[in-house]
Amino acid sequence: MDTPLTGRIASGPHRLLHDEVLAPQFAFEVEHLLPWYVAIEKVLAVEYRRMGILTPDQARRIGVALQGVTANTLTADPERNMSDIAFAIERQVDSHLASPVPAWHVDRSRNDLQACAQVMFARHQLALTARSLLVFGQAVHRVAAKHTETVMPGYTHGQAAQIITAGYYLAALSEEVVAASRRLLATYDEINRCPLGAGAMAGQELDWDREGAAELLGFEAPQPHALVSVASRGWALRITGELAQFGAVLSRFTTDLISWGGSEYGFIDLPDAYAGISSAMPQKKNFPLLERIRGRTGHLAAFHVDALTGQRNTAYSNSVEVSKEAGAHILPAFLTARSALALATAVMEQLRFRTDRMSTACARDYYGGFTLANRLTLDEGVPWRTAQVVAGAYILAALEQGAAPQDLRPDLLQRVAKEHGHELGAPEQALAQAFDVPASIRQKRSSGSTRPTEVRELLAAQADFWQDTATAWDTRQGRVQDSMTETDRRLGIA
Repeated sequence: MDTPLTGRIASGPHRLLHDEVLAPQFAFEVEHLLPWYVAIEKVLAVEYRRMGILTPDQARRIGVALQGVTANTLTADPERNMSDIAFAIERQVDSHLASPVPAWHVDRSRNDLQACAQVMFARHQLALTARSLLVFGQAVHRVAAKHTETVMPGYTHGQAAQIITAGYYLAALSEEVVAASRRLLATYDEINRCPLGAGAMAGQELDWDREGAAELLGFEAPQPHALVSVASRGWALRITGELAQFGAVLSRFTTDLISWGGSEYGFIDLPDAYAGISSAMPQKKNFPLLERIRGRTGHLAAFHVDALTGQRNTAYSNSVEVSKEAGAHILPAFLTARSALALATAVMEQLRFRTDRMSTACARDYYGGFTLANRLTLDEGVPWRTAQVVAGAYILAALEQGAAPQDLRPDLLQRVAKEHGHELGAPEQALAQAFDVPASIRQKRSSGSTRPTEVRELLAAQADFWQDTATAWDTRQGRVQDSMTETDRRLGIA
């Protein structure tokens, strides 16, 4: 017969509590956190052996029993294990030991055990999500590299602004992915502090080697303060905050693609397999996939707010409200982020720019107004603010005459300039420079500009980043796996 788990209360959880709270939580933890609970229990067995609390044989037998703990062997039982995963693991291991090990679980708390399992789960999910982000970034990068000279309109305030290239635009998205990837790697390193050894809240009474335990669990170091170890879920806010921030960025770029895929622009297309139809309007080819991506980025913001509001106005200590309820949507945040990234990666891999329509749009509007003002100042000596006025007045007059940008009207420019007190020496040359679409992207010379050589230089730096970051994640994930292998070796069960 099992030893009672408590002498404080006389019964197990009520059926309502079991059905509504404990059983669903148990099922979630068995599915997603069990490997980490088992890994922690193995490290604790190693520590008991090191301190002489357990014999080498007792530690090995516990390790062997832990190897047999699987999702299929654990059941939420209100009477036997109070529908708690830690108690369920303890009961199963006890039942598979040939003889009792009285000192197993001495000087222990579920608080730091649970906190440790949660952060191990979170860093694993973070690594998976960061990999998805890298795959997406590399897809964007490949498309950008193909279109460094593909001209397209750029817009500010929803209005025609300047001529850019598709490669330049996508290099901006790629740069945002670089920044987000750096932040996720920094987040991993920041949260990679081991809570184990904090006990319930004030530390433990035996001489636990917290540094050694942290190393065996793949952590960089122990969390230095016991209370922070069990009370804080700042890592959840950091992760959901980063996912929400990148979600906002992805949403903005997706908004552009939605606009560019519409009939008014017609700049992009996707294969029929990624498109949708209207049940009533046979002429339409819709792109609901883009709407799905943008919609899912909204969930990421909601998940962050959920984690944040779940922690505010709670006491700074271990609590179910913070550790369970406030973290209820951490996994959905990861899964939603990876889903949005998978869909966005597919879009990038299948995206086709309709270069003819983009080029035509560049020739249709007076995108060269900024260049015209520059030439009037630099070549004709017109003061800058006056040059702006002259350029704007010329464009307005040309529009009133129905002239396209390439229909150069040097006499008109000369007349407008004279009206503002300036005689021009070569008005036709100024107009030719201003409204030459292919030349416009090469007239930008500053670093980071749309000039094709600048874009290619930026993309080359990004390519190095992708490789370095992939290696960094390999190192971190490999460290966790190697640590778990070393734990089994020390227990004699490798």
